[in-house]
Amino acid sequence: MTSLHSSRLRVLLVPVLALVAWMVWGFGFESAGAGEGSVIVATSVCEAQELKALQAEDPSLQIEIPDAFNTPWPSLEACRSHAAAEDPDTPGPLQPIQFSHKHHAGLYEIDCQYCHTGTDRSQAAGVPSVELCMGCHAAFPDSYDELEGVATLKQHWITDEEGKFVEGTPIEWVQIHRLPEHVQFQHRAHVNAGIDCQACHGDVQNMDKVYLAPDTKWWPWGLPTQKLEMGWCVQCHRENDASQDCYACHY
Repeated sequence: MTSLHSSRLRVLLVPVLALVAWMVWGFGFESAGAGEGSVIVATSVCEAQELKALQAEDPSLQIEIPDAFNTPWPSLEACRSHAAAEDPDTPGPLQPIQFSHKHHAGLYEIDCQYCHTGTDRSQAAGVPSVELCMGCHAAFPDSYDELEGVATLKQHWITDEEGKFVEGTPIEWVQIHRLPEHVQFQHRAHVNAGIDCQACHGDVQNMDKVYLAPDTKWWPWGLPTQKLEMGWCVQCHRENDASQDCYACHY
């Protein structure tokens, strides 16, 4: 009976020990000391944020946050969104900057037209300028430079010896939504008609990396058509009583 009890105890301890090992080594934390009562030491601001979150769930967890990493910025959400945006397994292509729409448009509810200015007046939506991005990020503390995306952004923001702006170099984003050159898509017409950005671009407020979200529209006679195909656009025009004339898009 004692032997059976010991065997069961060992079986129960295995996953517990595995979890502790994952917490210490899986996140890349350093452990000060060995054995029972060891302290997990953060080696970056983002690791410090993760440790604080773990300790909030398990107060018995002993952690050490060096002064250099004991800052609220970048936040835990910013760290996690940045990590997801640079994760090859996250849906969507890797971009030159780890920009998360989920963090900006989702968590902070930044309006699409704040960054993609002029979409209600222009044919093309365009992308935000470096100046626009730095309008916010120039006011953030230097601790944010731990995030590679923020550090890369600042490399495109050229200043003189006094820190005054000189010029911004373009960021070569990977284009996601692309139509053939013979198709004329007017962003202003759709925005002013009250069509949500998500109708074409998907739920970007929930995307750490933007990708071409699948969507199928069905014609009245049962034919499927995929996003950005002509039939998909035509069916949307049907549903919204918009023009179906060829010259609406081909001119």
